[in-house]
Amino acid sequence: METTTIYKENRLHDLAYLGIRLALGAIFIVHGYAKVDAGFAGFLGRLGLPAEMQILIALAEIVPGVLLIAGVITRISASILSTIMLGAIFYVKKPTELTGQAGFELELILLVSSLLLVAVGAGKFSASHTLKKLPGFLK
Repeated sequence: METTTIYKENRLHDLAYLGIRLALGAIFIVHGYAKVDAGFAGFLGRLGLPAEMQILIALAEIVPGVLLIAGVITRISASILSTIMLGAIFYVKKPTELTGQAGFELELILLVSSLLLVAVGAGKFSASHTLKKLPGFLK
C-alpha cells in the first residue's frame, strides 16, 4: 500500500511541475513579447543600457518560456530566467519595498519558481521525459 501512495505523490508532483512550467512559460512569453515594443527601448535608455539590447532581452524571455512549456531543456531555461529575475530585482527594481508600486514581489515569485524548476527539472509530463535519450541535465 505504501508503494501506491508514493506513486500517487510522485504523479501529483509531476502535475504540479507541469502547472508551474506552463504558468511560468506563459508569463515569460507574454512579458518577453511586450519587450518588443518600442517603449521598452526607451526604458532601457533610462536605465543606462543600450537600446540594442531590447531584442536580446525579449528573446531571453520568450525562448526559455517556450522551452519550459514544451518541457525541453527545462533546467537551463529556468537558469536563464532566474538570472533575468535577479537582474530585474537588483538592477531594475533595486529592492527597497516588497509590495506596492515599486515592489519586487512578482519578480521574487518568478525567481523562486524558476529556481524550483532548476532543482527538480521538467517532471514526467514533458517532452524531455518522452524523449528519454536526452542527458539528465537537459531535462
